[in-house]
Amino acid sequence: MYELVLRSTRVVTPEGTRAACVAVTAGRIARVLPHDAEVPSGARLEELGDDVLLPGLVDTHVHVNDPGRTEWEGFWTATRAAAAGGITTLIDMPLNSLPPTTTVGNLQVKREVAAAKAHVDVGFWGGALPDNVKDLRPLHDAGVFGFKAFLSPSGVEEFPELDQEQLSRSLAEIAGFGGLLIVHAEDPHRLAAAPQRGGGRYADFLASRPRDAEDAAVASLVAQAKRLGARVHVLHLSSSDALPLIAAAKAEGVRLTVETCPHYLTLTAEEVPDGASEFKCCPPIREAANQNLLWQALADGTIDCVVTDHSPSTADLKTDDFATAWGGISGLQLSLPAVWTEARRRGHSLDDVVRWMSARTARLAGLDRKGAIEAGRDADFVVLAPEETFTVDPAALQHRNRVTAYAGKTLYGVVRSTWLRGERIVAGGEFTEPRGELLTRTT
Repeated sequence: MYELVLRSTRVVTPEGTRAACVAVTAGRIARVLPHDAEVPSGARLEELGDDVLLPGLVDTHVHVNDPGRTEWEGFWTATRAAAAGGITTLIDMPLNSLPPTTTVGNLQVKREVAAAKAHVDVGFWGGALPDNVKDLRPLHDAGVFGFKAFLSPSGVEEFPELDQEQLSRSLAEIAGFGGLLIVHAEDPHRLAAAPQRGGGRYADFLASRPRDAEDAAVASLVAQAKRLGARVHVLHLSSSDALPLIAAAKAEGVRLTVETCPHYLTLTAEEVPDGASEFKCCPPIREAANQNLLWQALADGTIDCVVTDHSPSTADLKTDDFATAWGGISGLQLSLPAVWTEARRRGHSLDDVVRWMSARTARLAGLDRKGAIEAGRDADFVVLAPEETFTVDPAALQHRNRVTAYAGKTLYGVVRSTWLRGERIVAGGEFTEPRGELLTRTT
């Protein structure tokens, strides 16, 4: 017996978009039926008309900062923003919270804080630091989805970067138990050699984070992964110059995956006003020609997926000096419409967006119950009006600090409602009580 049936003329499935009914039982998708299928008595029918039914998005790169820096963000606000934007699963980064997720004890603190506040499902990355190799296997056994490392300073003292010897040691340990290392790949020596000028000129900030810093770090990471047979993932790629190396490594069989972010795909250096540090992130938003190559790499599979790198701060840290302002863009609530707006302009479909932002991110984390509308998966959905537009009003955002690089932009794609395991968790700006579950790695 089905409990719920959602019917739409446009359902995005792994086989393509088609008219269908999606039947739900006990929080999971039971069957995908023809659009004209008879709805059993006792099943509740949700008629969606021509609104598109998508699988809930899976965002594997989110800084929630809770506990310890909850004035920046927190599980309650971050997961509400995620739900409002059609994200039904997120994985929290191990830094910017106090304590960082670098020991099993610290992971337990994080889980206890998140448990009662999560409006969407939440998992956790662990952290790889110079002195915590002994903690990596216990964290893996405790269910983290992998381990984050920096190759250049992270911006917070409690989460130092790895040098090449430390990277090798951590990666060998992680490869030994079949884990995943995800890496902020900027070379510290190339950054130190770049011109460092304070002030509000975006051109000066861009020059301080050159492409070759990313390129060199990716090259070293590929070499280490190849030598150890390790599985590695490049975080928030912004340099198109690294793409040939990445494509060659993949062709050679290196176990490498790569992500980019909505802000690299939708914003350009040419449009960033001087002093507007709401656009500051590391690595930086680059030029339009660079952006075009990132889109090509998404289309051909060189880049695997798109995630937010939601990295908020309090408004006072976003000063008009790019050298000292906090680097991070808050994107949870706006990632789907931002990417869809640019994707449709470039001739891509919602099937492509779902592949980049749901199917492949679920696969990256090993979440085999997420990422698709097909039998056996969790009944996590987004109902989207893709042809409708809205203008971004910071006051309408659910993030704790409503600083956004998208203010005033008109975007395509209005989220009508978001569903988690067959329950509608937000519609028309109204939220249910938190229903999110804490996830652990199962593969």
